[in-house]
Amino acid sequence: MKALVYTGVETLTYQDMPDLVSADGEHLIRVDSVGICGSDMHAFLGHDERRPAPLILGHEAAGVIIGGPRDGDRVTINPLVTCGTCDACVSGRDNLCATRQIISMMPRQGAFAQYVSMPEQNLVTVPTGVDLDQAALAEPIACGWHTVRMGLERINRAPQDLRALVLGGGAIGLGAALSLRAQGVDDVTIVEPNAVRAAYLRDHCSQTVMTGDDRPDDNTYDFVVDGVGYAATRETASACVRAGGVIGHIGLGQSTGGLDVRRITLQEITFFGTYTYTAQDFRQTAQAIFDGRLGPLNWTQARALADGQQAFDDIRAGTVASPKLILKPN
Repeated sequence: MKALVYTGVETLTYQDMPDLVSADGEHLIRVDSVGICGSDMHAFLGHDERRPAPLILGHEAAGVIIGGPRDGDRVTINPLVTCGTCDACVSGRDNLCATRQIISMMPRQGAFAQYVSMPEQNLVTVPTGVDLDQAALAEPIACGWHTVRMGLERINRAPQDLRALVLGGGAIGLGAALSLRAQGVDDVTIVEPNAVRAAYLRDHCSQTVMTGDDRPDDNTYDFVVDGVGYAATRETASACVRAGGVIGHIGLGQSTGGLDVRRITLQEITFFGTYTYTAQDFRQTAQAIFDGRLGPLNWTQARALADGQQAFDDIRAGTVASPKLILKPN
């Protein structure tokens, strides 16, 4: 099969790989659509020791089952494979499973390839009429859905009474904004410093957006979602959240810096980190996509998998307006 392989820092090679055979209890899936995630970019830049070269990246995927009793079924893929028996899994927090694996991270190769193998429980059937490019967005949007659900549980106020701020207008940030509205929060603003991306979010996604030239007011927002995770965005989140408010931290840009622990303490602000999503969050996100509750989801741009190197280069250069690039292996 053909695959796009991370072979070294800033280098992706489109090459032949051994034909994939599904593992016991798993389905072979012909990948139709696979998104480029920020974590893929971290690996591409050599910043993720969990993803050493050579490795097939990519975990935001949807496709068609090949062979077996479900042959021909269209599915979106939850890439997080868990044991199902530990305390975390049994309690419904399977994203915290100590033995969790995710495709695109050793020992599981990713979905920047023509085929991928996945367990039955990781597959959600995609209804007829739902485009597989849209279905592939279940993974990145589920990250925001999970954060929003956890934040609303902590705030304990009616969602329609809240003001929310999302830092970052990529797929994670936009997904969080869409998830906020789908879960009842009407007043949502995205901060996106890239002027090209900000204009796209306003004009094509109907979002309220501040650019890097605009500074959100301090002590104003009940719920702040940091979809970037740099010291600068944590500093903004710390300043902008109201007393008694909540900061949900998704981004993995930098490990340290920016958080105003003194203000968080004195103002009784809740800060919590979130990692991926639970299986239930993923299913809920997929259903929200199928029901149209997250909007038209027409903010993707498709490119051939063979052109993956150029796609990564363009994202790094900041010339891609669309929040999500989708690669097409087949």
